[in-house]
Amino acid sequence: MSWLFSRDQSTIPLNLQVSSRLYLTLDLGEQTVYMVETTKERLLNVHGTKSSAQLATPVVLIVFNRAQPTRRVFQAIAEARPRQLLVIADGPRASRPHEGKLCDEVRSVIKRVDWPCDVLTNFSESNLGCCERVVTGLNWAFTHVEEAIILEDDCLPHIDFFRFCQELLERYRGDSRIGCISGNNIDPPNRSTAYSYHFSQLGTTWGWATWRTAWQKCDLQMRDWPAVRASSILREVLPNRASLEYWTSIFESMHDHTGPDTWDYQWLYSRLVHGMLSIVPGVNLVRNIGFGLDATHTFEPPKWADGLVECAIDFPLKHPPYVIPMRSFDSLDQQIGFPPVTTTKRLIRKAHGVGRLVKQSLSSVRSL
Repeated sequence: MSWLFSRDQSTIPLNLQVSSRLYLTLDLGEQTVYMVETTKERLLNVHGTKSSAQLATPVVLIVFNRAQPTRRVFQAIAEARPRQLLVIADGPRASRPHEGKLCDEVRSVIKRVDWPCDVLTNFSESNLGCCERVVTGLNWAFTHVEEAIILEDDCLPHIDFFRFCQELLERYRGDSRIGCISGNNIDPPNRSTAYSYHFSQLGTTWGWATWRTAWQKCDLQMRDWPAVRASSILREVLPNRASLEYWTSIFESMHDHTGPDTWDYQWLYSRLVHGMLSIVPGVNLVRNIGFGLDATHTFEPPKWADGLVECAIDFPLKHPPYVIPMRSFDSLDQQIGFPPVTTTKRLIRKAHGVGRLVKQSLSSVRSL
């Protein structure tokens, strides 16, 4: 048995066979539509009326050529009903003649917006690549909004993720100590605090939120890296030697353009050198559903992602009375999510990076 709460505070009993997670959208005549999420244990959230229960925080959706995961992520966004949706899309690769149809199919998903919403689009006609497309897209988005919740086409959020981000964007607005609100928690269930979230010097971006002022500090070129490396200052920041060696290798490859075509390493670097922490929820709120042969980077799920699902979080949030990173948690996350970089891996990464530079050089020569 679960209950649907109506506007006049009366209740309507619903006899349901409740699964582990169930969403209902019910139309009560001309009055209002309610959405209820429930589990076997308890009613988790009542999200109000269709006309009034809208997410105030803008949502940015980053897409490319995969319609199936995009539809699932879009449906999750539709449940939150943001008042503003900004969609960033990369264009088809010239080397793949049929990719244009895939990109068009993905972009058509956005036409399904059926709630009051200001939809802005930034679609590239040509392929910019993962790094340039995400960075230029977010730069564009933050010319329109001052803060946003950001999802890529393979990051499936729990409905609570949106409220979690919205409340913390407001709470830490203007606080230069915080750079990112993450939706991910890869720690074992027995590793938690008494609060709804903790602070981290790392933090992931499979579903995240930030402010324009924080994003403007992202240095894609990592201009200060030589000085940072020479000073050994990262020893004072990262939790242990393994973490230091791992991220030094990563940052070195990104600075000399032999690393992968991505942006999130530079974003983490920028947060570290500016002393900006990430907020990590007490439970995992976003699941990556994009592993596979059609993925850009993550072809196989890492071991720590096995069984990692999107979960509900309790409200009201319990806020820690301090802003101090949990270095013990960061150390554990380093072991779980970021294994040591072996010499073989380092050489493979270098080879991929050199290959990418050669392709870019050839493209530049052809365009002359």
